[in-house]
Amino acid sequence: MTVLAFLIPIALLMGLAGLAAFFWAMRGGQFEDLDGAANRILIEEEDEA
Repeated sequence: MTVLAFLIPIALLMGLAGLAAFFWAMRGGQFEDLDGAANRILIEEEDEA
């Protein structure tokens, strides 16, 4: 039972850290262009050399 007293707060802190990282990524614009990287692999680039 004492193990749960340690595990539950640790799990809550890890969940809050994950949520904070998600909101930080949202504010930083990480999810603005979801299709850009998927389409970029299909575009053929011309060689300049």
